[in-house]
Amino acid sequence: MMNLKPHWIAAGIIGISLAALGWSSSTPHADQPYHSSEEMAAMLAAAGDLPTGQNALFAGSGLCAGCHGLDPDGLAFVTESGWNINPTDFWRASIMANSSKDPWWRAKVTHETAVNPAHAGLIEHKCTSCHTPSGHFNHSFENPGTLYTFHEAINDSLGLDGVSCASCHQQDPQGLGTRFTGNLTFVEDTIFGPFGGGKNENPIFGAPMTNFVGFEPVYGEHMGKSEVCAGCHTLITEAITPSGEISEGSYFIEQATYHEWLNSEYASDSPSLRRECQSCHMPKIDTEVVISSGYSFLQPRGPITNHYMVGANTFMLEMFKNNIELLGIAATETQFDSTIAYTLDMLQNQSVLLDIEEAGYTEDTLAFDLRIENLAGHKFPSGYPARRAYIEFLATAENGDTLFHSGALQSDYEVVGHDENFEPHYDVIRAEDEVQIYELVIASTTGDVTTVLLRGAEPLKDNRLTPRGFSMNHPAYDTTLIAGNALNDPNFNREGGIEGSGTDEITYRIGLNGYEGEVNVVARLHYQASPPKWNEEMFAFNTPEIDLFRDLYEQQGAMPVLVKEASATATVSHIAELKKPKFSVFPNPTSDGMVTVAKLPEGYFHPSNRIRVFNMQGKLVLDAPMLRNQQQVQLPAAGGSYIIAIDTPRGMLTQRVVKL
Repeated sequence: MMNLKPHWIAAGIIGISLAALGWSSSTPHADQPYHSSEEMAAMLAAAGDLPTGQNALFAGSGLCAGCHGLDPDGLAFVTESGWNINPTDFWRASIMANSSKDPWWRAKVTHETAVNPAHAGLIEHKCTSCHTPSGHFNHSFENPGTLYTFHEAINDSLGLDGVSCASCHQQDPQGLGTRFTGNLTFVEDTIFGPFGGGKNENPIFGAPMTNFVGFEPVYGEHMGKSEVCAGCHTLITEAITPSGEISEGSYFIEQATYHEWLNSEYASDSPSLRRECQSCHMPKIDTEVVISSGYSFLQPRGPITNHYMVGANTFMLEMFKNNIELLGIAATETQFDSTIAYTLDMLQNQSVLLDIEEAGYTEDTLAFDLRIENLAGHKFPSGYPARRAYIEFLATAENGDTLFHSGALQSDYEVVGHDENFEPHYDVIRAEDEVQIYELVIASTTGDVTTVLLRGAEPLKDNRLTPRGFSMNHPAYDTTLIAGNALNDPNFNREGGIEGSGTDEITYRIGLNGYEGEVNVVARLHYQASPPKWNEEMFAFNTPEIDLFRDLYEQQGAMPVLVKEASATATVSHIAELKKPKFSVFPNPTSDGMVTVAKLPEGYFHPSNRIRVFNMQGKLVLDAPMLRNQQQVQLPAAGGSYIIAIDTPRGMLTQRVVKL
């Protein structure tokens, strides 16, 4: 298990530099004159504001953009339909590309160091390992035993390159999936990619990358594997006590998206079930294109991996888009619009299923069962622990009046009825101030709720929806715990008593206060990346980074994203059956669906009476005149419970009947 102590990279200085090659943007290489000076200038210009420098280990993404960005000739990375799918322009408007410029991350680093000043250096060193890797690991190589500070990171051009091309494509395949918490290792002078000269062979035409940038392109099967994501997407820290001491042996799982994937059916050895992280977050485009500018003669390659790197955090993408110049971002509003659209598609069409159905009634109370199924290959929500999802459940009368509303949103972006510390997990919700919120709630070493990550010691609540196949007996369960009331919920990650469904079911019981008529219900699942509770402790401090994020947050707000919606309608006239006179229905239950309705109470039969039959979802399935005080009725073929309602001049009479 990893901790805050520095972990030094084993790597070497790049043996070939641009200067050593005698190459510049104005002078083609003497031995390999692939491009004229004009062509080279055009390719460098394609980098835009991306860094084009190099340090001892990495090259800036701007150098990669020269060949793998926008082709000045319009030939590379262009599909037959004219769609330009170059990876640089896809990547530059992603959360990954801007991880070092993220104002929330910067504010949180300064918050953590303000709370834990004695450990500021270690905290900054650890946080920069994933958010500014090209600067962090180069510093560790050149200055062994020293810490890479936050100030150094935000003033380092390659540190500001975020999770850059090199940060992923230079990762050492040896040991992938066993290194976590930002403890990464890289192979010097080497770029791993998905294409080779043949099966498991290196590219045939790799000289331009070697000569111009100083890196040898190598086929790397691991680039399509989830293990590439493991180093940063499982983060384990040691807890710091309020007195500032590291609590020895007290570890906290700040996030464990990779381990959540391991504890799912998507990590299965079965090819029909297995899905890598990249298959959802970097889905392939089924086409073949030339993959380098200036080399139209190259064999087209495909399929092409989409480098939008989508997740769920539209909140931060919108903040990037609205503050491009202020944050120093090398992407356009249009590029962010595309990334946001892809993100919303994943969030709303690939993350969850939501179903609702009537679950019966008692006197004056109507019940509905809401079922939610996680489609993601990890918990939902996952990642940074601020992220949460909650259910809004609204029931209205025929005239639109509200009968019940759980999960309404306040003007401060908090849900109505949220408990002072945190809202517990529910199996049954009976009151409007009870809200189902799927989230991680952190306890400090003293047991108090905290949002200071380095004070985190254990989860008080973790009812985030588990992925399909999730098991409490899996070896990775110690890093993917379920915590709180969800442990006692018989249908959380269980269906029919069998674990691993990736589902939850909530029963809503609505008191109707005598109301009879049509009830319309709608359930909405909302996703919120930056809920107000997570900013309270941080906003009590003042640093330039916190002050900036506070200003941006107040300008933008923190409206949740609607992920999924389901609705149903029920007729509740049958609620009155306990208070009104009865009539006879026989046989009840019935095997063939044919029943006789008879013996209406005195004064209730009238030639204008009508017989209506409703199923238990409130749908009208039969409407016919009642011509006599004893009449046969044929129920639908489907078995189940039905409500027979007779409209009379003195009011409606109802009776339940069961079709076997």
